[in-house]
Amino acid sequence: MALTLSSLLTAAASAVLFALPASAASVTATFVKTSDWGSGWEGKYTITNGTGAAIPSWTVAFDLPSGTTMGSYWDALLTSSGQRHTFTNRSWNGTVAPGASVSFGFLATGSGTPVNCTLNGASCGGTTPTTGPTTGSPTVSPTPRPTTPGPTTPGPTTPTPTPSNPANPGVLPKHALIGYLHSSFANGSGYLRMADVPAEWDVINLAFGEPTTATSGDIRFSLCPAAECPGVESEAEFKAAIQAKRAQGKKVLISIGGQNGQVQLTTTTARDAFVSSVAAIIDRYGLDGLDIDFEGHSLSLNTGDTDFKNPTTPGIVNLISAVRTLKARYGANFVLTMAPETFFVQLGYQYYGSGPWGGQDPRSGAYLPVIYALRNDLTVLHVQDYNSGPITGLDGAYHTMGGADFHIAMTDMLLAGFPVAGNTANVFPALREDQVAFGAPSSVSAGNGYVAPAAVQEAVNCLVKGVSCGSYTPRSGTNPNFRGLMTWSINWDRYYSWEFRNAHSPFLKALP
Repeated sequence: MALTLSSLLTAAASAVLFALPASAASVTATFVKTSDWGSGWEGKYTITNGTGAAIPSWTVAFDLPSGTTMGSYWDALLTSSGQRHTFTNRSWNGTVAPGASVSFGFLATGSGTPVNCTLNGASCGGTTPTTGPTTGSPTVSPTPRPTTPGPTTPGPTTPTPTPSNPANPGVLPKHALIGYLHSSFANGSGYLRMADVPAEWDVINLAFGEPTTATSGDIRFSLCPAAECPGVESEAEFKAAIQAKRAQGKKVLISIGGQNGQVQLTTTTARDAFVSSVAAIIDRYGLDGLDIDFEGHSLSLNTGDTDFKNPTTPGIVNLISAVRTLKARYGANFVLTMAPETFFVQLGYQYYGSGPWGGQDPRSGAYLPVIYALRNDLTVLHVQDYNSGPITGLDGAYHTMGGADFHIAMTDMLLAGFPVAGNTANVFPALREDQVAFGAPSSVSAGNGYVAPAAVQEAVNCLVKGVSCGSYTPRSGTNPNFRGLMTWSINWDRYYSWEFRNAHSPFLKALP
């Protein structure tokens, strides 16, 4: 009798065990810290559909403890109310097939981790199948993000376009006018709202995204504070103006670095934080791509790193890897520009890094391995032909700022190529004509090396048509597809009654 009862109980238990999976199938959201640097961390939530039916959308909400603040985020939309943060799917990752998973990530400052997590209104640890919300983002009004070190404006409440321009995908004008817009500071020139940037500017670089620390890789961008920039627009107005520019075929990029934003990606953790945080800025504002404006001590070469085609310095290698990851993330329409100083590019004709015996400035020519590695992804290189000392040109003579000659000689080096550190067996190859522009100050207040519009145009005519070259003979010949002109800055140009724009926009458009 006992054996019979035991057998029955065993059979009943087995029946229960086999029946459980059908009723316990669930959708879960699991959290993991992917990196932690003490003062902050990067987190990731993975939504996994363990049911037999697809879910069309998802919402993950959680609390962060007091003292822990939300920073940048990606692959989701965010609204916040106090310490409660609600993430909803983007248009492209809302549907989760049976057995599939999607994820989103974010950065936080502080030591706390998420608590009280819900997925589509139920526990993140396991929910019964639900359809989730059918509308877009939650209607909870977001609260501003922390002012230090994160952005000062709230997360988006409507989907933000990815960087592709529906009016003009992946294409610039044959000869483009490129300028920097002081979006996060005034710099004495006054603030200029995005909506008020004249239509002649083909590429607008937002200055600047800067790191929380030199080696964190965590890039932050926020609009200029109203106390510094009276009349600054709201974030909603700023984003709407960006989309209006893009609809007109303009490109709007986030520029990283600048004079004060030292960025040193010396570790893979910094590299990954750079990718995540830059992508979050691009997604947040619906931008077309990235401008790399690394100055000062952002890039330098380790002793013994002497081959620009095969760099070994971690800060160089990690930057190349990070930009390649961003390019792969956004695809063919991703716009990539660079604005190095002559010290980091053309000086490499004479000196590269600390040299074979050490003793040279390790920053000499340090941009060359980055440009070379990313040459197939690069849209435009516009070297800053200002704030520069004398540089030796391909004619063996020193060239100094102050006239057309400097622009001609410096730009010809990029269009013709040159042996690095004088080594004819190690030649930096010429870039395509359409990848090359040059930078000039818009006014006397914008930077050392200002020249009047006539001299700038003399240099362009030499490079494009082979005329008005003075005593210098370009080794690159004529370059009819030369991309155009960059200036620092749009704000300073406005301050000086639009001299740069008024002179050069019609000039560039009239070139063949």
